[in-house]
Amino acid sequence: MKTDSLFYKLFQQAPQLVLELAGINQAGAENYQFRSEEIKQTAFRLDGVLTPPSEKPDLPLVFVEVQFQVDHGFYSRFFCEIFFYLHQSQPIHPWHAVVIYPSRKVETSGERHYSVLLESVQVQRIYLDELARKPSQQVRVRLVQLITEDIKQAPKIAQALIKAIENNELAVDNKAQILEIIETILVYKFPKLSREEIQKMLGYNDISLKETRFYQDVYAEGQQEGRQEGRQEGEAKLILRLLVRLFGELGVDTQSRITTFKRGAVGSVRRSFVGFFVQGRRGHMVGKVMAWIQKN
Repeated sequence: MKTDSLFYKLFQQAPQLVLELAGINQAGAENYQFRSEEIKQTAFRLDGVLTPPSEKPDLPLVFVEVQFQVDHGFYSRFFCEIFFYLHQSQPIHPWHAVVIYPSRKVETSGERHYSVLLESVQVQRIYLDELARKPSQQVRVRLVQLITEDIKQAPKIAQALIKAIENNELAVDNKAQILEIIETILVYKFPKLSREEIQKMLGYNDISLKETRFYQDVYAEGQQEGRQEGRQEGEAKLILRLLVRLFGELGVDTQSRITTFKRGAVGSVRRSFVGFFVQGRRGHMVGKVMAWIQKN
């Protein structure tokens, strides 16, 4: 599992996770954007920059680095990248740096030249092994702890986390996003399993399924199609879009058959597709879906 890649993916999905880990005030966190930045005319590249909206100049610009390998030149390069970026971009925001290590053993000594920076409130170092030992009611911190869990314990921990979310034992502002992140973590931990098998491992029930982004997209698109177009035409286009999303481009015969669906078929097809989505491998789903189309 490429843990650093997983972290950057999670930070893209939930930028507020960085702020939560670093203990930074999260006011306006939903407006942050996470991306990498190339520094012009240099060989430097910042892997993670959390950028606040320009209309909120008091929010900090956050530089994030996930460092899982020993690198004796890390601090010299990281601070050089930050100051090059500040020089070139001249941002209006104050800045903050967050470095995530698996443990203190990976961190190299940087005190000799960078002690003032490392001891300042602007630089935060997070050690995941220490974080994992601390109980937390912050759901995003629990997600990070899930990343560090042993592969044998991860499914059990993930199931417990989902149960706590469903029972409202943990405060969650975006349940669909959190469920998707839990899935993503296990997909990285179990790369040989399909997403459907991961969902089965997690023990998804109807409630948690309805919180997933796929399910919400299906129903949101159905409502949007119905508003924008004639009901019959909108239903047919929605069904075609969902099939393409699941299986890729469709044959002409299949498209033609779908456009002749009777009024009201979209509700049935949406329920069926969501069921197929969580029941098994995609190869099996194709046969089930096509058999369903032939009957309707």
